[in-house]
Amino acid sequence: MINSIDNKILERMISVRRDLHQHPELSFQEERTSEVICSKLDKLKVNYRRTGKTGVIADLPGREGAPIIALRADIDALPILEETGLPFSSNYPGIMHACGHDGHTAMLLGVAEALARKKDLAAPIRLIFQPAEESGPGAKAMIKAGALENVAMIFGGHIDRHFPTGTLVVTEGTVNASTDYFHIEISGQGGHSAQPHEAVDAVVVGSLMVMAIQTIVSRETNPAHPAVISVGRFKAGEVANAIAGQAILEGTIRTQEASVRNHFIKALRRIAKSVGSLHGAGVKVSIRTGNPMLENSVEMAAISREAAIKVVGEDQVRKLHLANMGGEDFGYYLKEVPGCYIRYGASISGKTNYPAHSSRFDFDEKAMAWGAAWLCEVAQVAGRRAAES
Repeated sequence: MINSIDNKILERMISVRRDLHQHPELSFQEERTSEVICSKLDKLKVNYRRTGKTGVIADLPGREGAPIIALRADIDALPILEETGLPFSSNYPGIMHACGHDGHTAMLLGVAEALARKKDLAAPIRLIFQPAEESGPGAKAMIKAGALENVAMIFGGHIDRHFPTGTLVVTEGTVNASTDYFHIEISGQGGHSAQPHEAVDAVVVGSLMVMAIQTIVSRETNPAHPAVISVGRFKAGEVANAIAGQAILEGTIRTQEASVRNHFIKALRRIAKSVGSLHGAGVKVSIRTGNPMLENSVEMAAISREAAIKVVGEDQVRKLHLANMGGEDFGYYLKEVPGCYIRYGASISGKTNYPAHSSRFDFDEKAMAWGAAWLCEVAQVAGRRAAES
């Protein structure tokens, strides 16, 4: 037994996780996943409602008049062909739970079971099963649907194979980067590959642009400020003996400070248009704003750390020491109410720990017991703190 999570609950969490892993669903397509969640909540006699397209919000009663403490799990999968070889691998080619959301969902259902048994909850608890974290708009959809109504604080976390199972990682300040996306259209002049002087080569312009925008990080950003700009897609040309007149570049901008984020967007537009002008090509730059930076306040991190120490002991509570440039839409919740986002150590001993979003990603399922126990404990600690204020 780990605090509120006994072996029977862990067994049921593992069973749910493996079922969801075999039946992954993409953002806002999580129909079966939602049905599984609702079925489990029905058995526990926990009140819930389906909302936010494919999301589920469940409420557990607590001390009357106390503000609500919310706990959140994401439920969607990724468009990745699984190559883990697990006996419970995805049944759907090209779709995979490659980021641990199957584990997050199972954990929150374990929390529902553990807390539904308690008659003395310090505050009402709201369980938010959120769709579409991977594509970005899921948190906003749940907020619009009233997920944070009367909520005083919100907590969540992510499975992380960089840390050993049985550790909980609690950090103040920025723990996830903002995620903005760019789309650049280059309009040159196509022509015969043997007569380049009669064309404006969009491949050459695009190649120079890829290299030039890297100088935003290397020459326009303070080295002490974590920042990344990456081109993930470069499309141009159809045949080998023709010069491409059109090209498309797409990529992402990741920063951990608002001022750096604003500078990146302006610099990207400036450099892209300048490179195009240098070679006589037209350039159109579009920026799609993504998730905000995820920042834990000192006060909320203290509550989370107190709960973590009760679950794993002080020696097993860690901090992030390197910037995490991954995105996470939990930041939208923190713009509305106080809260904290942590990581659950989940490395598999003796095996290669492939990164999230890898086709070979997996995690130690025992980590779900520690994560669920922390969620139970932080709900109680936060509930008592809210009642005192």
